[in-house]
Amino acid sequence: MTIRDELLIDGEWRKPSSSTRIPVVSPSTEEVIGEAPDANAEDVDAAVKAARRSFDEGVWRLRSVEERAEVLERALGLIEPKLDEIGRLVTSEMGLPTSIAGMQIPGALAVGKYFLEVARNTPLSEVRQTMYGPAAVVKEPVGVVASIAPWNGPFNMAVSKIWPALVTGCSVVYKPAPETPLDGFFIAEALHEAGVPAGVFNYITGDRDAGRALVAHPGVDKISFTGSTAAGRQIGQEAGGSFKRLQLELGGKSAAIVLDDADLQTTMAGLAMGSFFNTGQVCAAYSRVLVPASRYDEVVGALVATAESFVVGDPLDPATTMGPLVSKRQQERVLGYIEAGRAEGATVATGGGIPAGLEKGAFVQPTVFTGVENGMKIAQEEIFGPVASVLRYETVDEAIAIANDSEYGLHGAVFTTDPQKAADVARRVRTGTFSVNSFTYNTEAPFGGVKCSGVGRDTGPEAVHAYYELKTVNLTEDVAPLFS
Repeated sequence: MTIRDELLIDGEWRKPSSSTRIPVVSPSTEEVIGEAPDANAEDVDAAVKAARRSFDEGVWRLRSVEERAEVLERALGLIEPKLDEIGRLVTSEMGLPTSIAGMQIPGALAVGKYFLEVARNTPLSEVRQTMYGPAAVVKEPVGVVASIAPWNGPFNMAVSKIWPALVTGCSVVYKPAPETPLDGFFIAEALHEAGVPAGVFNYITGDRDAGRALVAHPGVDKISFTGSTAAGRQIGQEAGGSFKRLQLELGGKSAAIVLDDADLQTTMAGLAMGSFFNTGQVCAAYSRVLVPASRYDEVVGALVATAESFVVGDPLDPATTMGPLVSKRQQERVLGYIEAGRAEGATVATGGGIPAGLEKGAFVQPTVFTGVENGMKIAQEEIFGPVASVLRYETVDEAIAIANDSEYGLHGAVFTTDPQKAADVARRVRTGTFSVNSFTYNTEAPFGGVKCSGVGRDTGPEAVHAYYELKTVNLTEDVAPLFS
């Protein structure tokens, strides 16, 4: 069992104000595998005040980008020898199979290094000649960042949120999800050991009350949140009163449009990842599969076979390709949506329940619904589980209309052998991200959504630039060279 009893606040590992603990429950065994502190408002206040002081005093933000990057690179080096241990912990916390964690966890470090290189190569000042004389446009760190992460990719999300904020000179208070608080301690320890100054990075664990206190704190300048659209709405309302900057990556109900000329093998490879990866607990998942009437039965048959090919079971078993959902609560939610689909008249072509022999734990069978209409609950609401709904269409125009008939706009795809058709569909579907003949999470390009899927972008150079504010300095000719 992994027991953590301290929080990193103002450069010190300190006991929380409350004795309340967060139990960490394995979703595959239902056993308690660890504990973490449940920070309260007093702990949050101490962490934000430490971040505020460190930022205002300039102990980190006034260093050069290269100096900050060297410290953060050193932290990545301290984490690297522990990747196997971290991977096993993530598997135990949220059920990610070791066969996937062994690739995904090291990949997070590569993303961190990428962000450092982006920052190193981003000019912080540009002098423009205007009709009013020279003006410098200067990039400065946005300030104190409250960073709140979800449970479906805890280690990866931590690196993706922390490294861009720190390398640009911000101070950070980071809170992981209460379901997955343990792996982030490795990051906090590495940053502390690498020499990040006191107060610049603070790590607190806690339930939703801690998150609310963090969002509402007047010392916070920006909120970076990944999670549900419902929570994002609440955060937006809270932040609006004080004009906190927002970066929100929220829910999705992405449509994969299969055209009549699509290659079946390519399509199934894309849907295997897009609809079922991480037990469907992916905001960008292809949870709606739009198929032309002329190929409906063929594609359904192949998708059913794809769903049935997953090996569902113990995530610590290397043979397992689909683990449990993160919790019994999430299992109940997903099973509830499956029952709602049946009640609305959709047909379960495969799956639809708990796998035989896996009654203990939070397991759900990979499920394919047919006969789905886009107005149904299972086609409009984010399920966040291994459930794909197949919808029939007659024309490409109809398919695009169905894809766009959603409050979400995070991801989407088209499967076709015709490059012109691919380009046309990609331009017409209203999403922040789109993939052609694949399910691609491209960390070197901006990822994010439109409509109720969020605000801002979490990857690519844009993820680094998002932690800068722009300042205009109107200059005289003799001062201008100092800003070049």
